[in-house]
Amino acid sequence: MAPAALSLLSTTFTDAKDRAKAFAIFGGISGSGAAVGMILGGVLTQFLNWRFTLFVNVVIALVAIIGAIVLIPRHAPATTKPRLDALGTVLACAGLFSIVFGFANVEAQSWSGSGTWAFLAAGVLLLAAFVWWQTRTTHPLLPLRIILNRTRGGANLAIFIAGIGLFAAFLFLSYFMQQTLAFTPLATGLAFLPMVVGIVIAGGIATTQLAPRFGPRAPISLGLLAAAAALVWLTGISTHSSYAGSVLGPLVLFGLGVGATIAPAMNAGTANVRPEDAGIASATVNIAQQIGGSIGTALLNSIAAATLAAYLIGTNDHSPAGQAAATIHSYTTTFWVAAAVFTAGAAACALILQQHRNETSTPTSTFSDPGQGPK
Repeated sequence: MAPAALSLLSTTFTDAKDRAKAFAIFGGISGSGAAVGMILGGVLTQFLNWRFTLFVNVVIALVAIIGAIVLIPRHAPATTKPRLDALGTVLACAGLFSIVFGFANVEAQSWSGSGTWAFLAAGVLLLAAFVWWQTRTTHPLLPLRIILNRTRGGANLAIFIAGIGLFAAFLFLSYFMQQTLAFTPLATGLAFLPMVVGIVIAGGIATTQLAPRFGPRAPISLGLLAAAAALVWLTGISTHSSYAGSVLGPLVLFGLGVGATIAPAMNAGTANVRPEDAGIASATVNIAQQIGGSIGTALLNSIAAATLAAYLIGTNDHSPAGQAAATIHSYTTTFWVAAAVFTAGAAACALILQQHRNETSTPTSTFSDPGQGPK
């Protein structure tokens, strides 16, 4: 559903100003949905049962289905329908599963475990085979022209990096607020609202004001650096921290950084593609965020678990105070790692993304990628 909605925006709004406004609104709605989701999830978990956070999606899906039927006009089906790239699908899914499972396996077998590196190596080989196959098949699952373009490739990299940090912040700050600050699930959901507000505000400004004037490189790179600074700020938490004193400020800064990154990156990641490529470009943008979240959650959770165990062994203090200190140490370590990933991502995006303005003003039907010939 998400790629379909994004591709509709990409093909409907081709004028630079209209497109920027559309993506800003899209980002604001997404941020608002995240806020409602966290609050509603807290209400359902606290007053009913955590399983209702799954049941409620059935109701949301029914509303979306009715809205699509009523509001979205029918279009004539395409005269030519490409076949599904079955082998590419298997290679991509198996490769990504192996990498995520390999990182998640660190918690059980450590970094030196043979199972860890076997899955990681298999994942890399499978993804390499996937890339090779995409250059050979007639109907590739992911046409490489989508990501070999510097702007779209850099934008997808930025979204991948943001996905790593965003899911990490949700995960470990949820742990910290509920286990250390003793927040209820509902209070935890409400505590994330300042971050969501920052995402909405920064996304709108970056998409409608900064990106059209300076190009996507400046807001994306600076946004990643701001998110990295927020994570470094969060490394100062302790067992005696308070929400207002240690969490609120970094949350707002992190939201501003992520908002300045994701919104213009979504715009740039779907810009200037052929109309028939709009769906796969939109899917790639969404998948980049999901892959970042999956790999980031598995990797950082394993790092946190390994750090906690090493801290307890090193201090040999298994008292409640010692365990609490070890837990905080594991959180701050993951924040340092995520900050390093954001910083490296900012440097990479600054080098990859091209600094030019009004990139989306070129009609999607006439844009040509370097080396691909006219379209």
